Amino acid sequence: MDEPCCKNGFFSWNELMTTDVEGAKAFYAALLGWNLEDKPMPEMGMTYTLAKVGDAPVGGIMAMPPEAGTMPPIWGSYVSVADVDAAAQKAVELGGKVYKEPTDIPGVGRFCVIGDPQGAFLSLIKFAMEG
Repeated sequence: MDEPCCKNGFFSWNELMTTDVEGAKAFYAALLGWNLEDKPMPEMGMTYTLAKVGDAPVGGIMAMPPEAGTMPPIWGSYVSVADVDAAAQKAVELGGKVYKEPTDIPGVGRFCVIGDPQGAFLSLIKFAMEG
């Protein structure tokens, strides 16, 4: 993919995990004028909402997954990498931590969630459509 956002090192996606998807959808649609499109993802047992400006997807909204426990709703950012597994390993070598092991998202790509040595976390992704 030649789009700059999907090249190594670029911020490429933003995603809200929330305990109130319908409330978040109403809030952000009214506040930002986003068009929202629900995408059933039966292979993951959920519905994912694409947030769009016009026809361009700018982010997503999803229900808080069970493994998040009591974590409050949060916006997360994704940075594209060439190799998710290698980046996760390198994060640990540099003093960081892996919070979510590299995992495939069917039809989307592979991602993980890492934390830097100061505790800030970030999602890394390699989109399936990338060459």
